[in-house]
Formats: sequence, C-alpha cells, structure tokens
Amino acid sequence: MAVLRVDKRKNNELRPIKITRNFTKYAEGSVLIEIGDTKVLCNVSIDDNVPPFLRGQNCGWLTAEYSLLPRSTHNRTIRESSRGRIGGRTSEIQRLIGRSLRAVVDLEKLGERTIWVDCDVIQADGGTRTAAITGAYVALVDAMDSLLKGGILEESPLMGFLAAISVGMVEGELLLDLCYQEDSQAEVDMNVVMTEEGEIIEIQGTAEKKPFTREEMDAFLDLAEEGIRQLIEIQKKSLEEVNS
Repeated sequence: MAVLRVDKRKNNELRPIKITRNFTKYAEGSVLIEIGDTKVLCNVSIDDNVPPFLRGQNCGWLTAEYSLLPRSTHNRTIRESSRGRIGGRTSEIQRLIGRSLRAVVDLEKLGERTIWVDCDVIQADGGTRTAAITGAYVALVDAMDSLLKGGILEESPLMGFLAAISVGMVEGELLLDLCYQEDSQAEVDMNVVMTEEGEIIEIQGTAEKKPFTREEMDAFLDLAEEGIRQLIEIQKKSLEEVNS
C-alpha cells in the first residue's frame, strides 16, 4: 500500500514550484524560489577580484554562503553571526552549493572575478539545500547575462543547466521531493545534483534507519533524475519570462 503523503502528492510528484526573478534590486542576479512551503532567497554578486591563491592566473572563482534566517523554522533559529562562528551543517551546505555551481562554470572564461552566491532560507519545510542550488542557478544565469550585456564578458562561462532534488524512503516507499515531516521520518534520505544531460555532480545519501541496496540506489537516482528534468524545464520557462 502506497504511503499517503502529507500533501496527498504522488510518490514521484514535485511540490508546487515558483521562481521569481529580479527579487531584490541591487544584486546582479536575484531569485526567490518557492518549493512547497520552502522559500529560499538566492542572490548572486560579482566582485572584480579573486582569492589570493588564484591571483595572476586569469581564472575566476565561485563561492557560496547559506543561512537559515531566524524563525524560518518551527522554533527560532539563532543567527550564527551572534554565536561568532558557523555550524558544521551550514559549512557543509555552503560547500555543496559552491561545488555544484562550479561544476557548470568555466572559471577561465570568467576572468579574475569572484561570483558570490548568497542563499538565505526564509522558510524551511525540507529540501532547503536542493532548493538553494536550483534557485541559485537561475540567479547565476541572470548575473552572467548582466555581464554579457554590459560588455564585461564576451561569452557566457556557463556550460549547461543543473538542478537538485531530494529523494527518500518512507515506510518502504520511494518518495520524490521530501517535505520536512517526510524527511524526519525517512529510512533513507538522499540529495542529488545533476546536469541537464543526467550527469551526476553530487550525491548525498544516508541510511537513517536501515541500509539500502544497490538496486534501491539505482531507483533513487532514476527518481531524482525524473524530478531534476522537471525542475530544469521550470528553470528554462522562468528564464524565458520577460520581467516587468
């Protein structure tokens, strides 16, 4: 018997998705992505310098920061800046976002510039890191377009589309795009980042309650690829829209 999902979705169904471009005024690229009740603000900024280890190499860099804003969760989340340091979870997610986006950017074409990707979770209901990656890519496209239109770059350094999604096993059933309640009950929890061609950028998979088989792993990836293809189509439609 199939699991009755919290929001009555099918096992392979994404939550409702909305991408709002140019959400803030000043960033070169700015997107608010809403996936179900998860909402993440993704801003992309460009600096005309690079970290010391890249100076003089005519090569750019991309780095990311991530945060859960206070009261984005059921209980108030303390600002990490008030603690004086970022936590392990935040550091892990920042690195994941940065690695994922660097995989589709030709850093040599960027020149000696740094792309800053800031992902702030306004409301969290599962899948915040995957929503951040998916939304940040759209903001990155807009940021690169601004450099092209300004004559700063001659060609886009972007090498293709990517998106990310969560998959998991709840009560023995494979589910796509887990909300928080499903994620907290999952026997297996997995985050997958893929390109439009189905190439894998990153897999984060954990057996929370019981080990999973190689066959189940393949099924997770097939389900994730199905969801990511849908997400990339949504990204493309969003980028086709003319902002007023």
